[in-house]
Amino acid sequence: MKSSYIIILFFLLIYNCLLAQEISFSVQDNPNDDGSGIVLQWNFDNKDISSIIIKRSTDNIHFKKITKPLISDRKHLDQDGISPGIDYYYQIHFLDRNGEEIIPPILASASSKAQWFNKDKIPLLVMTLLLTTIIVYLISSAKKGKRLFIRRISGLDMIEEAVGRATELGKPILFVPGIMDLDNIQTLAGLNILGHLAQKVAQYDTTIHVPVCRSMVLSTAKEIVKESYLRAGRPDAFNPDSVFYLTDDQFGYVAGVDGIIVREKPAANFYLGAFYAESLILAETGFESGAIQIAGTAMPSQIPFFVAACDYTLIGEELYAASAYLSKIPAQLGSLKGQDYGKVIVIFLIFIGIILEIFNIHFFKDFISMK
Repeated sequence: MKSSYIIILFFLLIYNCLLAQEISFSVQDNPNDDGSGIVLQWNFDNKDISSIIIKRSTDNIHFKKITKPLISDRKHLDQDGISPGIDYYYQIHFLDRNGEEIIPPILASASSKAQWFNKDKIPLLVMTLLLTTIIVYLISSAKKGKRLFIRRISGLDMIEEAVGRATELGKPILFVPGIMDLDNIQTLAGLNILGHLAQKVAQYDTTIHVPVCRSMVLSTAKEIVKESYLRAGRPDAFNPDSVFYLTDDQFGYVAGVDGIIVREKPAANFYLGAFYAESLILAETGFESGAIQIAGTAMPSQIPFFVAACDYTLIGEELYAASAYLSKIPAQLGSLKGQDYGKVIVIFLIFIGIILEIFNIHFFKDFISMK
């Protein structure tokens, strides 16, 4: 009889050992975060398990259900009210089809910790430092007088021709700096081009109209045009009323600009800045009036309308390039050139990655991949 108990106990021990090997459960701090997550991982190879329940406690006594993962899941990230430095206790329950527990709940505990650095972002840090170094160096070089080559854009060549044509016809020039405020970089790029255009207008002694829809843009554009007349040596020819406010309303502003185009019939229209649904309305009205039209925007959805209705269009980054080219501001020239070098580096890295992947070498892809 005693030997029978020993044999049964032996088989139970073997069974438990095998079951323990089949089921595992572990918890640990979620790496590379601010201490707001704990990763739970489990694994099992028991086909009788039909559902899983996970509970959590901070005192190892009172447990509360936090999730019921799918039977196919093997991992759960707990971010529900997790605070760094607190011990969290987890129980995982494996249930059969009748809701009965197959084995006793498995207990595990961990605490989270905030990390100073996200190691998954190291490639991004390397690229940022590299690009920043290049841009700072080029800006410094531009400030010291080094000539940075920027390809001339055909639309810029038309500025002088458009001003000359307006002078010959005795008609004004219309400049629209978009509908966004001064915090939009496209508006700033457009205003930089306005400074160059207004200087040409002053030199040719013609007229320019600059309707705006933002108060900050109004005061800035007025000062830019005034300074341009001063640089041209004709400060007395500056007309403060050439830069004027219409309305903040989008389509009210468009209606006002269209009215100017129809009444004044400018010889050249410039649309340089941020535009939305009004782009085609403006460009089409200008086209019907027979004016030379030069547009530029970084709004991808509006570029096709300008390309269809205008004579020249500065596409996307060309707007910023034109601004840097005309203004000759070292910060703009250096950053523009630095971004070009950044694109070359990215293209080179893509090419290297493709070559390595073709030869089944994956360390480069694994390094630059960011979670």
